[in-house]
Amino acid sequence: MSDGEVKPLGYLLHRLTTALRTDVTATVLEPLGLPFPQYICMRILSLYPGSSNAELARDVMVSPQAMNMVVRSLQERGLVTRPATVAAGRSLPAELTQEGKALLKRTEAGIRAAEDRVLVPLNERDQRELRRILADFG
Repeated sequence: MSDGEVKPLGYLLHRLTTALRTDVTATVLEPLGLPFPQYICMRILSLYPGSSNAELARDVMVSPQAMNMVVRSLQERGLVTRPATVAAGRSLPAELTQEGKALLKRTEAGIRAAEDRVLVPLNERDQRELRRILADFG
């Protein structure tokens, strides 16, 4: 692609998310022994407590089986809890434990710093505008 050519949005978003994920993983998550998929699952549960395995899988765009492995590993670490049974249906609502909430809180400053590093080419106003635009998409 030449410099004057408009690059596809998906490509640009992929480059941004790859840069952010790489930085976050290396500087924040690996030192805490937290794989990126587990972090994403915990972040979703912090926003939507009681999500089912199927809901988490849809949000992350992985198979329910893959998400079940992530949730189980978080349960084994005591970061997430799910009831053994539910009164109706089959879905087991997952929630962060106090330990899970505390670990997620420990990531916040490092995540913000990684975001700042990735967005350094933008001035503060453009960074705010980018966040606003992305928030409009949900």
